[in-house]
Amino acid sequence: MNTQLFALAIFDGVAYAALVFLVAVGLTLIFGVLQILNVAHGSFYAIGAYATASLGGMVFAAGFSPYLAFPLMLIVAVLVGIALGGLIEQFLLKRIYVKEGALQLLVTFAVFMILEDVQRLVWGVQPYFESSALQALGNIKVLGITYTVYQLIVLPCIALAVLICLRLFLRRTLSGKLILAVTEDREAATSIGIDADRVYLLTFIVGAALAAFGGALASATTSVVPGMGADMIVLSFAVVATAGLGQIEGAALTALLIGLGRSFAVYLMPELQVLVPYLIMLLVLLVRPQGLFGIAQARKI
Repeated sequence: MNTQLFALAIFDGVAYAALVFLVAVGLTLIFGVLQILNVAHGSFYAIGAYATASLGGMVFAAGFSPYLAFPLMLIVAVLVGIALGGLIEQFLLKRIYVKEGALQLLVTFAVFMILEDVQRLVWGVQPYFESSALQALGNIKVLGITYTVYQLIVLPCIALAVLICLRLFLRRTLSGKLILAVTEDREAATSIGIDADRVYLLTFIVGAALAAFGGALASATTSVVPGMGADMIVLSFAVVATAGLGQIEGAALTALLIGLGRSFAVYLMPELQVLVPYLIMLLVLLVRPQGLFGIAQARKI
């Protein structure tokens, strides 16, 4: 592998890792607080991508500036988080928090399957592609390689900004401290007057919005097609399991590790590109079953 291919693999891996992180961090945030593995999380990613691509196509066809793509992505993410995530949490998940984990998993999987059919009903099966945001920023030349500014600079910077803002939110704001209190001990937090139900709702909305934001950003770089939510949720589970459930900073580093591994596989062994992320997960879990950054806990019997 020459220098240019090596650099290209790194650029691709970092850009892909940024998108995976946004989805995975929402998933790990929801699990850390609600203690539920939300399979429907992949649908938020797909719906965010579909909504951004379809709305963006209409807006830019009307002659508006392509730079409006960026606020449009944020708006779509917030709307998906509040409208879809909030409704699912309030009218469905709220009723099964005390149920067994297997039942919770089956319910969220059922929601995922329903939302997959809703996507086909609303958007059909033809691919959508809206790259105005990517084209508006143009290209940059690094180490003799011409690469898009959107993928090389914007995506990694957004992922880093989300990580920093999320940590500041959890550690420095009242709402964040309430979330941490409920995460540590819901019963004790409730006993001192914290509304755990409201904390759960806020957490689920934020997690869903992060997934939708990842999909909105991805819509500028890839075709939006049926099944993309399934692909992303499986990869996000790999990131979360490798990092350790509930580990936010760990999810960022693991997403980078898996993104780079997948990218180098594309250039060195294309037939293994799909397998590499799961090989990394397998090797890590064989050595550290609790994940790279997870903490081993005693099991209650």
